Amino acid sequence: MNGQTDPAPYRVLARKYRPINFDGLIGQEALVRTLTNSINSGRLAHAFILTGVRGVGKTSTARIIARALNCTGPDDNGGPTPNPCGECENCRAIADDRHVDVLEMDAASRTGVDDVRELIDGVLYRPVSARYKVYIIDEVHMLSKNAFNALLKTLEEPPEHVKFIFATTEIRKVPVTVLSRCQRFDLRRVDADTLVAHFARIAGLENARITQEALLLIARAADGSVRDGLSLLDQAIAHSGAGGVDEDQLRAMLGLVDRVQIFDLFDVLMKGDIGAALDIADNMYDAGADPVVMLQDLLELSHWLTRLKIVPESGDSAAVSDVERRRGRDMAERLAMPALTRAWQMLLKGLGEARVAPSAQQAAEMVLVRLAYAAELPTPAEMVKKLQSEESGPGGEPDRKPSEPPVEQTAPAPIEQAAPTPEPTPAPIEPPAPVEPAAPETFEQAVQLCATHGEMLLYAHLMKEVALVRFAPGLIELTAGPRAPDNLAAQFGRLLSDWTGASWRVEIHQDAPAEPSLGAQRDVAERAHRDKAIAHPSVQAALDAFPGAKVEDVRSVPAMPMFDADLANPDNDPMNGEPTP
Repeated sequence: MNGQTDPAPYRVLARKYRPINFDGLIGQEALVRTLTNSINSGRLAHAFILTGVRGVGKTSTARIIARALNCTGPDDNGGPTPNPCGECENCRAIADDRHVDVLEMDAASRTGVDDVRELIDGVLYRPVSARYKVYIIDEVHMLSKNAFNALLKTLEEPPEHVKFIFATTEIRKVPVTVLSRCQRFDLRRVDADTLVAHFARIAGLENARITQEALLLIARAADGSVRDGLSLLDQAIAHSGAGGVDEDQLRAMLGLVDRVQIFDLFDVLMKGDIGAALDIADNMYDAGADPVVMLQDLLELSHWLTRLKIVPESGDSAAVSDVERRRGRDMAERLAMPALTRAWQMLLKGLGEARVAPSAQQAAEMVLVRLAYAAELPTPAEMVKKLQSEESGPGGEPDRKPSEPPVEQTAPAPIEQAAPTPEPTPAPIEPPAPVEPAAPETFEQAVQLCATHGEMLLYAHLMKEVALVRFAPGLIELTAGPRAPDNLAAQFGRLLSDWTGASWRVEIHQDAPAEPSLGAQRDVAERAHRDKAIAHPSVQAALDAFPGAKVEDVRSVPAMPMFDADLANPDNDPMNGEPTP
C-alpha cells in the first residue's frame, strides 16, 4: 500500500449526466408541467405509467418522481416538492440506489406471479424512513398474464403510503385493466435540434472539442434517444483521443456514408446516369459504407426532398447543415413530385430486398440500376399528353385517312312554319287490350326469359351445361353435360309454356351434334373483343412505354349468376329432385 487513494472509476456520460430533477429532462415539457402542477397542488395519483422509445428518460423520470415525493429539504422539514433538494438523506439515498423504501424491479427478469406476490406482501408494511414507499417496475409489459392479474386489486386500491411507477417501451402489450388504473405519460422522442444543443453542452463540460457537423451526425444517429446519443458521444471522444472530433472521424467510426456523396448519388440517379451512380456506390463501399445504410440514407433523402418541396420552411432546421440546405433546395426545385414519390417507393422495396439478399452490395446495385432507368420513364401525365399528340394531326385535329373527304359543314335549311290546324276532338278512352307475351324466336331469347323472370340457377345451367341441337317454335332439342340436373328439360319446358302462353317441349338427346354452349360462345366473343382492343395503336404505344404492363378489362359488366361451388356438387343443387309445383 502506497497510501494513495485510487481514482474514482470512470462513469459513462449516459450515467454521469442522468437528470436528477425535472429541469434536467429535455424535450418533455408536457410531462414536466403536469407532474409539477400535480405535486404543487397535492393531486398525486397512486400509480403512474411512463411509455416511450428507449433512452428518452422513463427510468430517470421514475426516480425523479420518487425523490420529489420523499424529499424533506435541507432542514428535514419539507414536504413533496417538484424541485428535490438533493441534500437530504432521502434524496442522496435514492440517487445512490440504496433507499430501502424505493424498490426497483426489472420485469424482464422477474416475470412470474410469485415475484408479484412478494411485492404485494411488502405493500402492507409502512415505509421505514421515507414518506412514501415507491415501487418502480421497469419493462412492465414483460410480466406474465397471471402476474398482472395478481397485481390488479392492489394496484386499484393501494395503501396511502404506496406509489407505483411503471415504465415500458411496449405500451400495447400492457393489459387495458392495468392502464385504466394508472396515470399515463407518453415521453416523446427528442428532436435533433434539442439533442445537438444538449450534446454540445456536455462536450463543453468534458472539455472535448467536437465540430457542429459531428454533433449533427450523432443527433441523427440517435433517432430521438438521449441515451443512445450520449453513448455515441462517449465513443467519439474516446475514438479521437486528445484531438477533436470531426465529421470524417465520426463517419469512419460509425461506418456511415458521406452525406455529400449521398446527395451526389441521388442527383446522378435522378438524371439517369447509371455509370456515375455505380462508381459513387463502389467508392462508398470501398470506404467501408454498408450498402443497406446507403439505401436507408437515399430513402431518407427522398423523403426530406419531398417535404422540402411541399414545405420549403422545413429546411431551416438547425439539424441540417448549410451544404445540405443549399443542395436540397436546388434538387427540390428541379425534381418533379411524381419522380420523388416513385423514387421513394422503389427505394423502400429495394431496402427490404437488400436486407434479405445473399449479397447486400449486389442487391443495392440492382436497386440503383432500376432507379436510374426509371428516371428516364415519362410520368403518367406526360404519357397521356404524348398519346394525345400522336393521335392528333399537325394542326391538332384527329388524323383522317387520305381517302376520306373532309366533312363539309352545311347550314341547316330554314324551317317553314305551317298554318295552325284545329285541335281534334279527343276520342273516348278505351282500356288497352291485354298484350300476349312474345314467343322467343331463338334459343338465346328463350334462355334470357329465365333471367327476366328470376330463375337464375336455371339460367346458369342453360348457359354452361347444355348445347343446342335444334330450335323450332314449340320444340327445343338439347344435349346436356354431366352437371345438368335431371329435371332441367321438364322444368324449362313448363316454364316456357307458362311465360309465353304456348305449348313448348324440351328434349334432351345424348351424343347428338350440337353448337357450343351459350357461355362458350360468349367467352369466344369476349376474347376476340379483348384482342381487338389490345391491337389498337394507342394501347400498343402504352405497352411499349411501360414494359411489363397488363391490359385489364374494367368495364362494368353484370356478372353471370353462376354458382360454381353449388353446381360442382349435385347434392347442393335444389333442381335435383321433384319439379317445383
